[in-house]
Parts: sequence; C-alpha cells; structure tokens
Amino acid sequence: MGAMSPTHWLIVLAVLLLLFGAKKLPDLARSVGQSTRVLKGEMRGLKEDEEAAKPAVAAPAPVEQSTPVEQRGAVRNDAA
Repeated sequence: MGAMSPTHWLIVLAVLLLLFGAKKLPDLARSVGQSTRVLKGEMRGLKEDEEAAKPAVAAPAPVEQSTPVEQRGAVRNDAA
C-alpha cells in the first residue's frame, strides 16, 4: 500500500491541472527543474569546500616501545 499505482498518479495530475491550469504547469515544472539544478550545484560546492578545508592526512607518529615495569605489591596505608 506504500507505492502509488498509475491510477493514483492520474488523479494527482488531474488535481494539479485543475489547480494550476494548463499554462502554469510547464512554468511550474521548469521552476522546479531550475531549483533542483541550483540545489545540486550548491551541494557540490559545499562538498568541494569541505574537502579543501580538510588538512592533508599525515602518517601516524611511531609508537614508542617501553620496557615493562615490574609490578610492585599493593601499598598499605596503616596510619588510620
């Protein structure tokens, strides 16, 4: 019941035709197409700006190897 059948699409198109008229529909479709192109261009520009702002990835610094420390006994505090 989630997908629209061809009958549903015909009803939607008929309602749009009644609301906007035959002369307004091509203008409406053209403006939606232009808006989509502008939005797509802006998203591409934002993505390029984001990639340019990222610093170059440097190789990680080598980790120093330390010698193991002997484990000492627990410290007791008998002062109390």
